[in-house]
Amino acid sequence: MGRLFGTDGVRGVANADLTAELALGLSVAAAHVLGEVGTFEGHRPTAVVGRDPRASGEFLEAAVVAGLASAGVDVLRVGVLPTPAVAYLTGVLGADLGVMLSASHNAMPDNGIKFFARGGHKLADELEDRIEAVYEEHRTGAPWDRPTGAGVGRVKDYHEGFDRYVAHLVGVLPNRLDGLKIVLDEAHGAAARVSPEAFTRAGAEVVTIGADPDGLNINDGCGSTHLDLLRAKVVEHGADLGIAHDGDADRCLAVDHEGNEVDGDQILSVLALAMRERSALRSDTVVATVMSNLGFKLAMEREGVRLVQTAVGDRYVLEEMKEHGYALGGEQSGHVIILDHATTGDGTLTGLMLAARVAETKRSLKELASVMERLPQVLVNVPDVDKSRVNSSAELSEAVKEAERELGSTGRVLLRSSGTEPLVRVMVEAADIEQARSVAARLADVVKSALG
Repeated sequence: MGRLFGTDGVRGVANADLTAELALGLSVAAAHVLGEVGTFEGHRPTAVVGRDPRASGEFLEAAVVAGLASAGVDVLRVGVLPTPAVAYLTGVLGADLGVMLSASHNAMPDNGIKFFARGGHKLADELEDRIEAVYEEHRTGAPWDRPTGAGVGRVKDYHEGFDRYVAHLVGVLPNRLDGLKIVLDEAHGAAARVSPEAFTRAGAEVVTIGADPDGLNINDGCGSTHLDLLRAKVVEHGADLGIAHDGDADRCLAVDHEGNEVDGDQILSVLALAMRERSALRSDTVVATVMSNLGFKLAMEREGVRLVQTAVGDRYVLEEMKEHGYALGGEQSGHVIILDHATTGDGTLTGLMLAARVAETKRSLKELASVMERLPQVLVNVPDVDKSRVNSSAELSEAVKEAERELGSTGRVLLRSSGTEPLVRVMVEAADIEQARSVAARLADVVKSALG
């Protein structure tokens, strides 16, 4: 698998790349590393462990729980809950560590392990590196220092996690959702119970799709990566809007009452203006990545909101927000972080806040989202190439320069290796969609020839 930790934890095909042995070993390593840096000092350590509904999550959860308990960590097993719920519970319960088993929007055969530090924040890169190094050291034969007797960890189910998280979501809303009809696509994932319950408690009339997980159907033709069904259902039911989550519900995309997609950039635009009205947008600043649409940047400039851009990955958005005290940030893909109420992207919270703005203003989501105009943007994924050379290939560098000369000031090019999948992403923006497609296709061909 190369470096185990990507931009969002450890991912791979469950029981092939991501085995029970790896899950157990990483969990023990995480416990030892956190112990070494003083996280557990002076008290008996506790971890919160949750998962999405994937079938492989069942055995991987068992491995993680066994690893933590064998290292002397007490475990609160919260079952199937969204990633942001595990982060929230890690913080509110005062746990020393959180572990989420999910591969987010990836197909069912994949799974992943994501660690949270005390407070519910993602682990720093240097701690992930240390965990990986310690895991590798012991995988090759060095014995673990293992507690015995009363020193081993104890395991219990924490059923209260569901209600505690839902109450938190509803409790932070600025206003209720009474009078709204909303279609929710749960991607047969981790929010299948949480999201409908939260929207209903907040006063909305709810129609659900993709809310029957069976362990095999997560993200299968539904959720934030497949919006066609949601579009159709919103129009069919005459709903005010639709909300789509991914498998672990840390992201949110939307559709308006006509079935038009509202992406993460547009959601950030709507929420930024809403939060500024409430004096909640600290420093009148929103944080996004370099993948954000140029139209988003132009809209924020026009509205007097400062935009700070980071590398791709919600962890880098979060780092920038935490360092400077910003309240709102996110990605075009729908990872939106509202730092006053969550330590990570929270798709259910984002959807609730978006719906609250519709209810508060009595304006349609289409009208609210029109604050920004999306410029044509084409994204091409190029698989089966050496993504590690994307920034060092002279042939590719020259092709990018040529494309940038052709686009001039009306567009831009971005090439990056995926942090979670074995591919290179080619993004091209232009004033004209056909030009964007042509340039993107040409660059994709160069990526194949130069890195293949």
